[in-house]
Amino acid sequence: MKWSEVRNTFPNQIVLVEALETSLDHNVRTVNEMAVVSEFHDNMEAWQEYKKIHKQNPEKELYIFHTSKDNAEVIEQFFAGIRGRT
Repeated sequence: MKWSEVRNTFPNQIVLVEALETSLDHNVRTVNEMAVVSEFHDNMEAWQEYKKIHKQNPEKELYIFHTSKDNAEVIEQFFAGIRGRT
């Protein structure tokens, strides 16, 4: 499903999607094809479902978006690790 289809099907809602096809350009990942896992009216419910599914299937690429957004994009930031106290 394309983002435009998701926006039309679930107007003004929070959706949890599984990315099926993505592209990366200058640290911006765009989800081009996706499957809607669930829809929500509350952010906390969406995060709870995300955590549950991610724990069971960590290989799945999951995202939470609000359909008021024009694009399904995520800015990638790389985690370098935790610094210990010196």
